[in-house]
Amino acid sequence: MVELSREALHVSVSDPVSTSMNFLNEVAGRFPDAISLAAGRPFDEFHSAADVDKHLQAYLTHLRESGISDAQSRVLLTMYGRTNGHIGGLIARMLDVDEDIRVPDEAVMVTAGCQEAMVIALRGLCAGPGDVVLAAEPCYVGFTGAARILGIDVVPVPESPDGLRPSTVREVAAAVRAGGRTPKALYLVPNFANPSGVSLPVATRRALLDVAAEADLLILEDDPYGLFGLDDEPRPTLKSLDTDQRVIYLGSFAKSYFPGVRVGFLVADQPVVDAAGRRTVLAEELSTVKSMLTVNTSALSQAVVGGMLLDSGFSLRGANQAKIQFYRQNLRTLLAALERHFTGGPVRWNSPSGGFFVVVDVPVDATEELLEVSAREHGVLWTPMRFFYLGDGGSHAIRLSCSALEPAQVDEGVRRFAGFLASV
Repeated sequence: MVELSREALHVSVSDPVSTSMNFLNEVAGRFPDAISLAAGRPFDEFHSAADVDKHLQAYLTHLRESGISDAQSRVLLTMYGRTNGHIGGLIARMLDVDEDIRVPDEAVMVTAGCQEAMVIALRGLCAGPGDVVLAAEPCYVGFTGAARILGIDVVPVPESPDGLRPSTVREVAAAVRAGGRTPKALYLVPNFANPSGVSLPVATRRALLDVAAEADLLILEDDPYGLFGLDDEPRPTLKSLDTDQRVIYLGSFAKSYFPGVRVGFLVADQPVVDAAGRRTVLAEELSTVKSMLTVNTSALSQAVVGGMLLDSGFSLRGANQAKIQFYRQNLRTLLAALERHFTGGPVRWNSPSGGFFVVVDVPVDATEELLEVSAREHGVLWTPMRFFYLGDGGSHAIRLSCSALEPAQVDEGVRRFAGFLASV
């Protein structure tokens, strides 16, 4: 029989960054009664199978009212279709309504989740062996894992407690160039980042755009949590502030609709000019990359999302009011429970202004082995922050998530977490 050496397989197969999510899922599967303060998924009860048919029918009605025959609709939903998708225009309207982002329809690529959008952007932008990307660190493992699969180096830009500092981006970009490599883009989550929970002030956002222009960087702006602030304070996206077309905006309907629909999108309105002087936009050029990955995004899933956008008046903010209130309550519950159990001791935590995550600094080395002890003996799961670092950072820090639980479960989870820390 064939026997393969694990060491002979690509590094992404065994890389700790790439395997961390599988590890968390495996531990959760072995301890099903443990309360998971690790899971960053949406709350289950918001989602109904009946909504799928409702929104599909809304989209079919829209097609009919647009002069599309039933035969044409059947082909649209059951055949391969346009590589960049058939709801880009609806997404563009949503971005205009909710985020003050105005781009042409052809600048929107519909992807199989935001993860595919990351892969496509990375592959399209990094063309040479010396091309690298910068990323705010700690960084979402899906991005660093995608880069590892593609063989693209990610250079970390350390966050401060207040988030990414433009001066640090400038320094890291200059050091990369001095070392003979080319920084092509900077990846960051400006609203309630995963894992740090940090949200950048507007002045910092504007300064980052200025630094990107100085350093000749594009910005990959990932915004899955922007709806879920603790208040209604406007938090403009980098893309809405972008007057130089520096920003490629990465979006997803996983948190604002439901993950199983597997629809994300990429907004790339940067002009591209070929040797003959023909002008296109970057999203159209990147369609070739997408065609070799997934051919196109599920037409049925697109139709369901399209119907949801039509039914919501193109406002995810309006459609998500119940979720926004729920996640606000959960984050407040998590922060209050930490205050109740840990005030005055060695444990410290940040206080995000929204999102799903809180980072807790602990006086122990938060290893995978210790997580198993926590799950087995104390019935609570959490995420080691070391998963989100490319180097040795995060060893004494833990990410807690509050999105997937009822408030009472969040409170009980923190009680168990406190008991665990008291025992080690």
